[in-house]
Amino acid sequence: MPKSLDDYLDRELGALRDQGLFRTLRILDGPQGARATIDGQTVINLSANNYLGLNTHPALCAAAIRAIEALGVGSGAVRTIIGTMAIHEELERKLAAFKHTEASLVFQSGFTANAGVIGPLLTEQDLVISDELNHASIIDGIRLTKADRRVYAHCDVASLEAVLRETQGRYAKTLIITDGVFSMDGDIAPLDRIAELAERYGAITMVDDAHASGVLGDHGSGTVSHFKLHGRWDIQVGTLSKAIGAIGGYVACSARLRQLMEHRARPLLFSTSHPPSVTATCIAALDLLQSAEGEALIDRLWQNTRLFKRGLEALGFNTGISQTPITPVIVGEGARAMELSDRLFAAGVFAQGIAYPTVARDKGRVRTIVTAAHTPEDLHEALNVFEHVGRQMRLI
Repeated sequence: MPKSLDDYLDRELGALRDQGLFRTLRILDGPQGARATIDGQTVINLSANNYLGLNTHPALCAAAIRAIEALGVGSGAVRTIIGTMAIHEELERKLAAFKHTEASLVFQSGFTANAGVIGPLLTEQDLVISDELNHASIIDGIRLTKADRRVYAHCDVASLEAVLRETQGRYAKTLIITDGVFSMDGDIAPLDRIAELAERYGAITMVDDAHASGVLGDHGSGTVSHFKLHGRWDIQVGTLSKAIGAIGGYVACSARLRQLMEHRARPLLFSTSHPPSVTATCIAALDLLQSAEGEALIDRLWQNTRLFKRGLEALGFNTGISQTPITPVIVGEGARAMELSDRLFAAGVFAQGIAYPTVARDKGRVRTIVTAAHTPEDLHEALNVFEHVGRQMRLI
């Protein structure tokens, strides 16, 4: 290895250690659950995106096994050659029905779904307007285009309108992009007011609903449903790896946009399609979400969310502007957030520390996510640990 590379790596890793931000990967031994064995220690797990606990649901596991037995373990090709199986099309029909759109297209991940739809839509004659706290996958998807880009203040429709007014008539197309639920703060984008502005100024609307699907809206169908905007919102991106319990992403949209992506979405054109087992698992999850059991799981998720959020706030922790099961505990300095995470883990609770550049330098936090799989006893025990560690660190 060239010495210059060694020097660079030593310098960068050393800087992370000096700032108290150097981490090693946590190792999960066993299934992802409300209580999990991590690095050999059994803890209450408050860091998984497994909102409804579906990753180990018997119906999903059985569907995966049946698909392997019938169709094998892989598709063997990209979608545009011979990697489109009947089961892929079945999933996409169910996703479109779930999202109340004409069509949908599945990608390998939520990250690639954003790149897959933004790239074909935008040219150098267009403008994209993005919320300042949008997910990294949206930012990277925008960077891959030649379109002009503007950023508006977080969830600030006045800021958004100022950009729309200033740029009106200067571009062939204008695309407004926002997260539905923001992954670090747990707040909900004002899609209703964004839709009104888009209609007034002739803009296209796109939402990344990774943390809203399975959580908000009718049977968990997301923020467009939550705000009753069906027919008034253009593009819904989602993930199959959070509440759905498996892996992948999708774009729910018009049939014509799907056709365009089939020809121009690079992640679709150059990556092998989902294995049958994953696809069958996602179909089973969508069926479950629209059943009485799915409705009960979402209700339990929100009961747990209210219990835990009220408990943290009653203890005096700063939970920011969260409106969803994502509840940050904001402590300020990044190194302080990492110390809190480590102390919680030692006491039996896993809540991942988050620091700059993922969040602002003075907004270091541990991010907690409750799920439907947690019991009230799990959450009360976790709150007791937060209280003990919080008092030790003089955070409360």
